[in-house]
Amino acid sequence: MKKYVLAFATLGVLASMPSSYAKDNIPPASEEEKPEVKPVSNYYIFDKDHTQILFFVDHLGFSKSQGEFHEYDGYFVFDQEKPKNSKVEVTIKTSSIDMDSDKWNEHMKSSDFLNVEAFPDMTFKSTNIKITGKKTADIIGDLTILGVTKPVTLKTIYNKSDKHPFSGKYVSGFSAKAKIKRSDFGMVYGLPAVGDEINIMIEVEGIRVDEENIDDKQETDLLGEATGKSAK
Repeated sequence: MKKYVLAFATLGVLASMPSSYAKDNIPPASEEEKPEVKPVSNYYIFDKDHTQILFFVDHLGFSKSQGEFHEYDGYFVFDQEKPKNSKVEVTIKTSSIDMDSDKWNEHMKSSDFLNVEAFPDMTFKSTNIKITGKKTADIIGDLTILGVTKPVTLKTIYNKSDKHPFSGKYVSGFSAKAKIKRSDFGMVYGLPAVGDEINIMIEVEGIRVDEENIDDKQETDLLGEATGKSAK
């Protein structure tokens, strides 16, 4: 599979050769022929040991109860030179909710709240990124819960990117916050005693997917994403 990555790289070199090479009868590629390939090094997978998806909700006015989702998958693209071109997609398993109480967990999984049998996944897909500062941005996207999709804005802070001192892999980290109303998604059980507003807090560490660190399947998926053709 890696020969396909090398083929893409070779095409890029040929397209960038100066005009003096025209005498070698190498025709320049037309704009339509040039694949719009995003660098694989802009792609990140979640470091699940150091990524947390947390939420807080008012409980009878006494406290802010905290929950967390442990199972999720997805990726993000982080273009450091043009961060507006970045994006993120994540799918969260609703059954992975953890309220630090088995009884409470079961209730949250029921049809009163997440209805995990009918809706095993919730998803977030970014649609736009607005740069708001040197290290801040609003990531705007579609959040789908209980089959209902609503726009949500993640207020995001870019923490840093660097080579990890232990693993040697290149890591980028972010912190994000958002607020939603569960009633907007049709989740109305317990209102108003149990709060409507949900405060979301996300801490993310992503590992950059470099060519030497990916297997054939990952390579196929990334090339499909880069060219706009999904792998079958």
